[in-house]
Amino acid sequence: MASKKKGKKKPAKKPAKKPAKKPAKKPAKKPAKKPAKKAVRRPAATPAPAPNPWEAYASQLAQESSVTAKVMRAFPADQPHFQPHPRSSSALKLMWTFVVEQAMALDAIKGTLKMPPQFPAPPATLPEVIAAFETKVAEVVAAARAAKPSDFTRPQPFFGGPGKLQDFPGGFLANFMLSDQIHHRGQLSVYNRMAGGRVPSIYGPSADEPW
Repeated sequence: MASKKKGKKKPAKKPAKKPAKKPAKKPAKKPAKKPAKKAVRRPAATPAPAPNPWEAYASQLAQESSVTAKVMRAFPADQPHFQPHPRSSSALKLMWTFVVEQAMALDAIKGTLKMPPQFPAPPATLPEVIAAFETKVAEVVAAARAAKPSDFTRPQPFFGGPGKLQDFPGGFLANFMLSDQIHHRGQLSVYNRMAGGRVPSIYGPSADEPW
């Protein structure tokens, strides 16, 4: 009998290696929450008081009136009745307007303005008019610096048109009188030149007072 050939044994398959298990990641520790800081309550700041509008007015009045007095003193003192035209006011009457306006401004500040106003007669000489103007300006400046902010809006009667009276804030009227002073000061500077007087520096140099 023919001998049976023994077949070669196939090598036994090695079991597949299982991948090693990676150690499970531990959850990252969250940083411990710090206790919230308690808001420090600071006392509310006290607001600064609003500036008194009369202070600005008083400063401007003092400044402008010193220039007006300079223009008044530059006019020839021996020509109080000078008129550039028959329908124009005399130099003395024009300068007296400055005094009357300051008297009205003083009443507007004090709350005693009455209409129609009673205008006193002017003195006879220009030096007296100038002295009266400077005295009245000093009174108005002092009254303005002593006035309360609420007085600035206190209603006062004044002309609102031909034959018409209406109320205006006292501060408005005081400033109106100052604006009118500046207006008539320019008028007076023309009188000065025509009467042969000097025209001093007002807001800038002049031929008689160069910078």
